[in-house]
Amino acid sequence: MDKLFDAFFTTKTAGMGIGLSVSRSIIERHHGRIWAEPNDGPGATFCFSVPVAPT
Repeated sequence: MDKLFDAFFTTKTAGMGIGLSVSRSIIERHHGRIWAEPNDGPGATFCFSVPVAPT
């Protein structure tokens, strides 16, 4: 889990391995946070929050 949002090398022909890393950068740039929680079954649920802009 510690490296889940780090960019990595992928062997997929159509993938770059940077999706979660870019997502984290964008969300943190807007003073938000992103995290993942394991599902009871297979997979994980990804969540994020960003603050509401002041009116």
